[in-house]
Amino acid sequence: YRAFFAREPYVTAASAFESSTVCFISMELIEEMLRENGNLALFFIQMLSCDLGIADNRVVNLTQKHVRGRLAESLIFLKESYGLEEDGATINIYLAREDLANLSNMTTANAIRTLANFVNERIISLDGRKIKIIDEDKLLKISKIG
Repeated sequence: YRAFFAREPYVTAASAFESSTVCFISMELIEEMLRENGNLALFFIQMLSCDLGIADNRVVNLTQKHVRGRLAESLIFLKESYGLEEDGATINIYLAREDLANLSNMTTANAIRTLANFVNERIISLDGRKIKIIDEDKLLKISKIG
């Protein structure tokens, strides 16, 4: 929605990693509702402000952290976004290594190598696309120090 309000071309793409139901609401209808409802307009201002803060942090993290820090941050992000399976440790989404690499702003080879290092250090375990977090404290520390 940011591009619409900025009157810029919309160049973002999205893909679903799991079965999804999608609903379309035209931005023209949203704009009309915003003009008529100040609370809704304030909500969008707050959401845009939060998104800007997240984008600022993401730019810093993806450009200033080392590979290990970026991958650790991505694993934490996935855990927080998708939750854990019933075992309380396995991230509840299964990404291809390429998707995880893209999320972490690195090559697929670097993602695979770093995941293997995390396994050797007993920070995570892997079972195909399933990633189980064994030592979340260490993962958080790696994410913070970059």
